[in-house]
Amino acid sequence: MSSLRHRMIEDLRVRNYSQNTINAYIRCVASFASHFGKSPDMLGPKHIRDYQLFLVKSKRASWALFNQTVCALRFFYQVTLGRDGTVEHIAFPRREKRLPVVLSVGELRVFFRAVENLKHRTVLMTMYAAGLRVSEAMNLCMTDIDSERMLLRIRQAKGRRDRYVPLSSTLLNILREYWKAYRPESWLFPGISPDQPLSVSSVQKVCSQAGRKARLSKRVTTHTMRHCFATHLLEAGTDLPTIQLLLGHRSLSSTATYLHVSTRTLQPTTSLLEALCAESS
Repeated sequence: MSSLRHRMIEDLRVRNYSQNTINAYIRCVASFASHFGKSPDMLGPKHIRDYQLFLVKSKRASWALFNQTVCALRFFYQVTLGRDGTVEHIAFPRREKRLPVVLSVGELRVFFRAVENLKHRTVLMTMYAAGLRVSEAMNLCMTDIDSERMLLRIRQAKGRRDRYVPLSSTLLNILREYWKAYRPESWLFPGISPDQPLSVSSVQKVCSQAGRKARLSKRVTTHTMRHCFATHLLEAGTDLPTIQLLLGHRSLSSTATYLHVSTRTLQPTTSLLEALCAESS
């Protein structure tokens, strides 16, 4: 490991960044340096601009990758190298405004029936029932299930924050049936090796396959479970601040996105066209 790479990792750890973020930032800076075949401390504003154009025009990188690269380079030049002047030349991209894909309750039933493996089906049902990110579900331990208070503890989620979410009696029964079949000891959803949780990529693959098998017209990802949780709660009458708390959102504006896909919000109590036609007749 180069001294520069080691220093950046230390800078990130001192600031309590998660291991996933550390890995992503290091990977982004390494890709930037590899593109020019030079050490990143020998590259400047012009190289950064050229690389951003490469990501947009040639690689057609997603907004998430582009934004992550910008954050990584800003941290590297500002914190690790102490070059504040360079940071001013790193432009932030405008975020794409895309609405989440949401399945109806009927579509969800078809989707879950398409997942034949009990463990995989339990994982996805848990994510829907509790509104979890896939990484949060994978990090669940047996001790996180509080059947006395009917709560699930989510440890060190995004932003290094803990939270609790309700544990429904239906989900508790599903988890008990799953436990009888698999007898997990530490991790709730262990992988091939019992001392490691199920991998995120394996759940993502199962989710994609189940969506195709169910012949759903909508593209289903693991995050779709979380979108369905929030939207269905909103349609059932749960207020936005409560949904924000359950999702662990820092800002209410993030939760407000679900107002744009909720049938409760979009379907007016009176059809304007019906009223117009009734008057004309």
